[in-house]
Amino acid sequence: MRLFRALFTLVLAALVSVPIQLQAQTGTMVSAKKALNMRSGAGTQHEVLWRLDAGYPLQVIGRRGSWLQVRDFEQDKGWVYRPLTNSTRHHVVKTAIANIRMGPGTNTRIVGKAVYGEVLRTVERRRNWVKVRQPQGRTGWVARRLLWGW
Repeated sequence: MRLFRALFTLVLAALVSVPIQLQAQTGTMVSAKKALNMRSGAGTQHEVLWRLDAGYPLQVIGRRGSWLQVRDFEQDKGWVYRPLTNSTRHHVVKTAIANIRMGPGTNTRIVGKAVYGEVLRTVERRRNWVKVRQPQGRTGWVARRLLWGW
């Protein structure tokens, strides 16, 4: 019983020591306010891994000061400067091609296509469908399972 209590106390101490600010940020989604660099660490002295376009959706997995540790739809991780992000909703296409439809259902007419990695502005969500706007202005509905983001 003493061993169990000691182990429980150790686990509890470890959980309590996790910064509350980090707990509050983990799992939230942000998007790039404008083009920004995803870096290997929290600070401008770290290597630029990728340059992300405006609207690119990211999942927050950590935080250090003004820097967010993020993950993209391909599970790549890096750091972005928080003031260059916002909470405007976007999705990215995670399949080779996604049909854009007139309405939320497979029985509606296809009005366009979106390709892997394309960033789409989220207009509306209904159950398993998302109404999106492409950069050139076309709007329509895409099956949620073909997208990543929010």
